[in-house]
Amino acid sequence: MLSPTLQRTLTDWLGLEGLPERDPVRYQMLCQSVAELSRLFTKDRAERQRSYLDEASLRAGYLAYFLPVNLAKVQALLDELPALESDGRPLAVLDVGSGPGTAALGALDWLQQQPGARQRAVEAVVLDQSGPALREAEQLWTVYTRAAGLADATLAPLRADLAKGRWLDELRERRSGGFDIIIAANVLSEVGDGTRDAIERRTALAEGLLSLLAPQGSLIVMEPALRETSRSLHQVRDALLAKQACTVYSPCLHDAPCPALIKEGDWCHEERPWTPPPIVWEIDQVVGFIKDALKFSYVILRKDGKTIVQRRPDVFRVVSELREMKGEKRAWLCNETGRPEVGRQDRLRSESNAPVDDWHRGAIVRISEIVRKTKDGQQSTLGRIEKPASVEIVRPV
Repeated sequence: MLSPTLQRTLTDWLGLEGLPERDPVRYQMLCQSVAELSRLFTKDRAERQRSYLDEASLRAGYLAYFLPVNLAKVQALLDELPALESDGRPLAVLDVGSGPGTAALGALDWLQQQPGARQRAVEAVVLDQSGPALREAEQLWTVYTRAAGLADATLAPLRADLAKGRWLDELRERRSGGFDIIIAANVLSEVGDGTRDAIERRTALAEGLLSLLAPQGSLIVMEPALRETSRSLHQVRDALLAKQACTVYSPCLHDAPCPALIKEGDWCHEERPWTPPPIVWEIDQVVGFIKDALKFSYVILRKDGKTIVQRRPDVFRVVSELREMKGEKRAWLCNETGRPEVGRQDRLRSESNAPVDDWHRGAIVRISEIVRKTKDGQQSTLGRIEKPASVEIVRPV
């Protein structure tokens, strides 16, 4: 849930209260803009180079619909970060490819919901090539900080083209100690799109962002939950690890090459439950979308070696839905040993392995023993959880 202050800020600032009844023509245009943006973001991604945030009608659709959706995704990932160290410094946040400051505002609102962190000063930089989007970011930031009564939260816009690296030097001069949180949301896959060296260019951008990171900071890279964009993110992850530029904090429980890249059709993404704001639900009814869950791919990178949980061969991330089949339940898991499919037959359910029933995509689980049966000299690729095995959900999403 976005905070009540943030939800009210968005509703009032955009004039969304009672919009379907109060101004049906504007509401219909808003729905058409959302449908057009969805087409650009998914089916016709070849057109996404157009500066849609420079177009007033499309920008309105983004602000009303995709802004709260992406805010919620950012906050879901911020919840995974280790506890922020309180050393009296302002929290330095960089929002790359910010649009209207989506990630920066999400981080500010998230911080206000953390016990003991509400009074911490925030210094955010939003970087985008769209001038109108940056102006929206400043206005929205001002409205929110006034509504929340925040006096120590500043926002600095920086207009720049990510393909031209001069902005890196400017940010290094601005923030010599580095940024505590850097967020690149839905921007990496747009770098070098359609070029042969796209992965190399995206890796170079991520390396540049890592160079701006404070020693104990986190770089959050989030992409759409599409096969193409997700696999690209997996490849950039592998390239960065091969260069020893960083380590993975989450979601991976290892720094080995991504096993989802072994088969062409595989990819890894997240799905998190949420309660959408009323305007998002109302637009869904018109355009035929279902935004009852947050779907995205991501990786959180750090340079201090911290990981979301202690890594062990018996600890796995659930990377699929829990599939309820005839007489058993199965899911795909991932850790340093690979990406195995693991199941438990209903007849072998016991008190110790009962947590299998509550597995869900993104959960981190521990399994004391996985059995792989052998037939005709061949070991089964399906792992089995037997009755004596102990299963624990180490961390739900």
